[in-house]
Amino acid sequence: MRIVILLGQWEGLSNALYSLHKGENLWVQFNLDTDIEVVEKYTLLNGTVEILYEGMRRDFQLGETIDASQYEKIILFHALSDAEILIKTTVEIFEPDFFETQVLQEEADAIEKLDGYTYMHCNRIKNYSIEVWTELDMPKNLLQTLRWGAYFHDIGKLTVPLEILNKPGSLTAEEWDIMKAHTIEGAKMMRNHKVDMLRKSAFIVEQHHERYDGKGYPFGLKGDEISLEASIVSVVDSFDAMTTERAYKKALPTKDAIQELVAGRGTQFNPKAVDAFLAVLEKKQNRWK
Repeated sequence: MRIVILLGQWEGLSNALYSLHKGENLWVQFNLDTDIEVVEKYTLLNGTVEILYEGMRRDFQLGETIDASQYEKIILFHALSDAEILIKTTVEIFEPDFFETQVLQEEADAIEKLDGYTYMHCNRIKNYSIEVWTELDMPKNLLQTLRWGAYFHDIGKLTVPLEILNKPGSLTAEEWDIMKAHTIEGAKMMRNHKVDMLRKSAFIVEQHHERYDGKGYPFGLKGDEISLEASIVSVVDSFDAMTTERAYKKALPTKDAIQELVAGRGTQFNPKAVDAFLAVLEKKQNRWK
């Protein structure tokens, strides 16, 4: 789990220590939507980290400082080992988000206690979704909405009884109705949340089981009636579910899961989202071997 510790303020800047475990990612997007001058800098204190920017990757050197204002698009820091990054940024920008993030971590902890698989699954869905959004070169000012909608897409499962959520066999019709209601219940939780940025993401939670052909739930939306954000989550959610082993099912090989996505392109899945995700997977094959 990534840990952020607020160290204090010096020279008008917030200083925070960001800890990453091996294999975790830190996504950075510079905040331009403000009237104040913003400082946002990242310094690698220890560990081995790679930087990915516009399809190119390189080592993040120990002691090196990255000034986010010099990058127009999203930057990805990928931890090849446990690592720590010092963040220096403008107080007015960082600290409100920092305290909101603490609240959101409480939600994440609740999901982890519910089901360790769901917790890790949600984290992977968030990372995949951000990569697809970046691949499509969509506006980065909308990325925060996608990020939290993807991460908490299954938050409604907190309302599903554990005996249904973890049932090894097939669900009855009644149990399936309860399971499907997690989209509606999750959207309600998001819309009533005390953190504003979660309220903005409720539509993703609500729509992520809709199908492109209109045969999904809860509303039977189809085509462009489904948001692109939810369409992306639908694709990556399905892929991750297929390629992850559970107590009651074996994981599919990646190539077989890709075939399933291609087979569902234009029926279950938005073709644009499928194509972008397949492009992401192709790039990932040679990214961190």
